[in-house]
Amino acid sequence: MLNYKTALIIGAGPGISASLTRSLAAAGINVAMAARNVEKLSALAKETGARAFPVVDAADPFSVEQLFGEVDEAVGAPDIVVYNASARAHGPLVDLKPADVHRALDITAFGGFLAVHHAARRMVPKGHGVILLTGASASIKGFPQSAAFAMGKFALRGLAQSAARELGPNGIHVAHFIIDGGVRKSGVSDEKDGLLTPDAIAQTYIDVMKQPRDAWSHEIDLRPWAEKF
Repeated sequence: MLNYKTALIIGAGPGISASLTRSLAAAGINVAMAARNVEKLSALAKETGARAFPVVDAADPFSVEQLFGEVDEAVGAPDIVVYNASARAHGPLVDLKPADVHRALDITAFGGFLAVHHAARRMVPKGHGVILLTGASASIKGFPQSAAFAMGKFALRGLAQSAARELGPNGIHVAHFIIDGGVRKSGVSDEKDGLLTPDAIAQTYIDVMKQPRDAWSHEIDLRPWAEKF
């Protein structure tokens, strides 16, 4: 049983976020999903009863503050906050445009800070809550032509570590998930069974939420059995 009432998923989409929305809704949690394009969430909202909220820019302080305010009023202050948003600027270092790299860092890392900031402001007074941040292989390994993504994900991991140590004594569980492998797209089969499935990832998020506070995990790495590491 989950000892939470309301969840906010920032960067909601058809993969991990959709599976997590279904799992949370099935557990009786009121779910708010936030994305730039809320139309893509309409079918999922109808299926699960979750509410969709527009977030114009996950890296804009005003937009994120407005989002949390709207969720507070419509659904209730979230005691579960999940940050799934990220951005890439792929290509050789010599060809990358600084503005694109700046934008990728803003969304992947600074947006994560904004989510943690507003979540903590609501959770600290209550001494209760969980904040989950979605990382990637790039959280611990910088691949060629992926400098911007690695920089952002490394920063998000650092945020998670700092927040876990600061907020844990206040009763707030902060956990970072390294999704170390390809994720199967919804409705697409994987004959070789070599991809992570969104439902399995979501189940791990749920399992972490259920952990007693005397045995909290602060980082989990997930990969399919066939993934090399």
